[in-house]
Amino acid sequence: MGTPMPKSGHRKYYSVDEAAWLLGVARSTVSRAIRTGEVPAVRRRNRLVVPAHVVERLFGEAAGGERQ
Repeated sequence: MGTPMPKSGHRKYYSVDEAAWLLGVARSTVSRAIRTGEVPAVRRRNRLVVPAHVVERLFGEAAGGERQ
């Protein structure tokens, strides 16, 4: 059925690997979306991370798309 979206709680960012796992896509898919500007990302401690609210929004869109 898919991976349930964990509550981000106090979490502000997900790594590219974590975002890919939560969304059920390959790391390269998330990296490409960041490169093309489809998914916003920021640098934290020299690593690209995706804001938690973005991952949650994308997860919701993916879940909504499956129900149709």
